[in-house]
Amino acid sequence: MSNPVQSLSKRRKTAWLGAAALAALIAGGAVESGLVPPSRPAYAQTSLTAPSVQALPSLADVVEKVKPAVVSVRVKVNTVADRGDDGEDAEAFGMPDLPPGSPMDRFFHRFRDGQGGGSGFRFRQGPRRNAEAQGSGFFISADGYVVTNNHVVDHASEVQVTMDDGRTLDAKVVGTDPKTDLAVLKVKEGGNFLYVPFAAKTPRVGDWVVAIGNPFGLGGTVTAGIVSARGRDIGAGPYDDFLQIDAPVNRGNSGGPTFNLNGEVVGINTAIASPSGGSVGIAFAIPSDEAQKVVASLKDNGAVSRGFIGVQIQPVTKDIAEAMGMTEPKGALVAETVRGGPAEKAGLKRGDTIVAVEGQPIREPKDLSRRIAAFDPGKSVSLTVLRDGKERTVTIEIGRQNDRA
Repeated sequence: MSNPVQSLSKRRKTAWLGAAALAALIAGGAVESGLVPPSRPAYAQTSLTAPSVQALPSLADVVEKVKPAVVSVRVKVNTVADRGDDGEDAEAFGMPDLPPGSPMDRFFHRFRDGQGGGSGFRFRQGPRRNAEAQGSGFFISADGYVVTNNHVVDHASEVQVTMDDGRTLDAKVVGTDPKTDLAVLKVKEGGNFLYVPFAAKTPRVGDWVVAIGNPFGLGGTVTAGIVSARGRDIGAGPYDDFLQIDAPVNRGNSGGPTFNLNGEVVGINTAIASPSGGSVGIAFAIPSDEAQKVVASLKDNGAVSRGFIGVQIQPVTKDIAEAMGMTEPKGALVAETVRGGPAEKAGLKRGDTIVAVEGQPIREPKDLSRRIAAFDPGKSVSLTVLRDGKERTVTIEIGRQNDRA
C-alpha cells in the first residue's frame, strides 16, 4: 500500500510539471487557438512617463528691448478745493456736473457758499492749491509723442515725463479723449526717442503679457501675467471693451503699456478691480486695436472724430425676441431716431432691430455703438435690420457724432 503522503506529493509534483509545460507551450505559441497572451498585463504595456513640461523662457530679452520706451508721467493740477465740514474735498462726495444756472446748480451753490442754514451738508471754498498726480506712458514715435490715460493728465497745468535713463523732460498735452480714457502728449525737447509699436493682432485669452509702469512712483517696474479675459465692460465709458489681465497693476500704472512676448503693445493699463486699492490680480487694459485709431486721431487732430447715425437704442430682451419671432435675443432695438439724422434719412423706424453692420453680427447695443463710432463720418455703411419678422438691408451715411440735429 502506497504512502498517502507520498502519493499526494507525487500528484502535486505531476500537476506542477503539467502547468509548467502548458505555460511553456503557450509562451512558445503552440496553443492551437493561435492567441498569444502578452508577457505582461495590458495595462503595463504603455510607459507611464510624465509628459515633458516646457519651461517659460525668460522675459528679460523682451523687457530689455521695450523698457527704454516706457516713461513715468508726473502732472501738476491747479485746483480750487471745495472743502466740506470734515475737511475733505467736495469732489470726493461726487458733486454732480450740472448745467450752469439750472435749479439744482443754484441749490448746490447755496450750500457751497454756506447759505444752506442747518438743513443740509455745507461746503466752504478752500484756497487754490497745486495737486500732483502720477501715472505711466510710452513713446509711440521717435519725435517724442507719448500715450497715457486721460485721467492721468486731466486738468493738467504742467506735465513732465521721466525716462528710463533718469532724464526728466517737459511735455504738453496734444489731445485727450475722456470716452476711451486716452491722451497723447508731446515731449517739448527734440530727440530721437526709442518707441514701441502697437500689436497688429488682439491677444488670445491665456497669452503671456508683460506690464511696465510707475506704480506708487516706482518707475520702471515690470510685472507679468496672462490675458484673463476679453471684451470686459466695466462701466467706464460708452465704448468699454477691455482686456482683463492678471499681471499685478497698481496706482501709478495707469497709462502704461502691456506687451506681448514680441515687444508689441497689446493694451494700455487703465483700471483695476480692488476692494483694498491694491492689486488683486484683476486689471483692465484698453486693447491696442481700439487705441490705435483714437491715438492716431489725437496725434494728428488733437481730438477724436466718431461716427454717428442718430438713434436711441435699447437691449433686445428675451420677451421682445419672442414677440419678434427671433430665436434668441440679439441686436439693438431702435427706440427713437433723431430728427433729421442719418438713421431717419435712411428710413430706419422705431421698433427696428439692427442685427448686423457690414455683415458683422451685433450682439448688444454697446456692440453697435462701438462699431458705428469706429467709422469715419461720410462713409456709407450697410445695416441689417429686422422689421416685421423679416430682414432687410439699409444703406446709411455715417454722420459726425457732434453734428446732431
